[in-house]
Amino acid sequence: MRNLNKRVVVTGLGAITPLGESVSEFWNGLVSGTSGVGPMTLADPSAYSCKISGEVSNFDPEKHIDKREARRMSRFSQLAISASSEALNAAGISYEKIDRTRMGVILGNGNGGYPDIEAAVRQIARGEGTRLSPFYFPMTLPNMAAANVSRLFGAEGVCSTVTTACAASTHAIGDAMTAIRNGIADVVITGGAEAGISELGLAGFCAMRALTSRNDQPESASRPFDLERDGFIPSEGAGILILEEMEHAISRGADIIVELIGSGSSSDAFHQFQPDSTGAGAARAISLAINDAGIQPDEIDYINAHGTSTPLNDAIETNAIKSALGGSANSVPISSTKSMIGHALGASGGMEAVACVKTIETGIIHPTINYSNPDPDCGLDYVPNIARDLPVSTVLSNSFGFGGQNSCVIFRAFEQ
Repeated sequence: MRNLNKRVVVTGLGAITPLGESVSEFWNGLVSGTSGVGPMTLADPSAYSCKISGEVSNFDPEKHIDKREARRMSRFSQLAISASSEALNAAGISYEKIDRTRMGVILGNGNGGYPDIEAAVRQIARGEGTRLSPFYFPMTLPNMAAANVSRLFGAEGVCSTVTTACAASTHAIGDAMTAIRNGIADVVITGGAEAGISELGLAGFCAMRALTSRNDQPESASRPFDLERDGFIPSEGAGILILEEMEHAISRGADIIVELIGSGSSSDAFHQFQPDSTGAGAARAISLAINDAGIQPDEIDYINAHGTSTPLNDAIETNAIKSALGGSANSVPISSTKSMIGHALGASGGMEAVACVKTIETGIIHPTINYSNPDPDCGLDYVPNIARDLPVSTVLSNSFGFGGQNSCVIFRAFEQ
């Protein structure tokens, strides 16, 4: 059960996404039902069945990072730093007025520097291995986004990386909440970043037949819960939250956006990459988050779904929601952010958490776009195609990763 003595609040948000390089651009794109998917440019997809992706177009890391620093980092670190900069500014963190040894960084990431790993292998294949950059490992290791954020923003407290595939960012947010509840930190920069669009990643996912082949209509290719869905779209980006112990936030006069009240994690213990067909593991993570939050299932007002647009995942997630929420599952609105930005793997949960916070803040539920043919196996309210004005207080965010690693978090409107 949750530690009622330490309440955890959100005081800042940051987002770098295929819909824009700020929280406002991201949210406006989601509410308007805009797709950020287009032809793939970050890798050559000519040999593969999927030729589209959700990319952060024209991203310039030097807007946020010194040129020399930026050249020594992989793209996923650059995205994490850029989103963290926005989140910290929004939170009004004054480094001179906080104890930086109690300011931590816990981020989620799935792949690390895949494009740079691929480039290094090509370099070795050309017989140029002795010319490999001395920054190869510091660039590509999955922990380096968190390490670089910690270093550049002077966060001297707990610093770690969660690499539970597509659940990584949501796991990281749950771990950050636990660190604050347990008195380890007052402030934690959390969420995640991913920049894995590369031929290496494309080849691997195509071999698994996990990706869409709807290349002729990129904007309508991601179709979560729709009968004609055929796979996910690779994507990239970063979503960052500033979590803070409530009394610490109040004492420094911070504007509190929402409260983070629960998290739950589980394992399917079933298959290397296919989810348990019963949805039992995912349902268990949802129920654990609800229990940790100290609420009842019927208090969930909205669910941000994992919603990948794969035939197996969407039906199984539907079963998990029905199992965990019981009768209230039929009335709760559900939507998939991935319908508009694709699947950013380890970063997805961070961006979706930003969307959850904005849902509570604005009283608007963004739609699941491209939902035109209902699937009898996915018979819930997926907020099809058009945003819905509906004040919500309590929001659940689901993330389910390869290996059957599941994580969920719950946000609630803040009341002191």
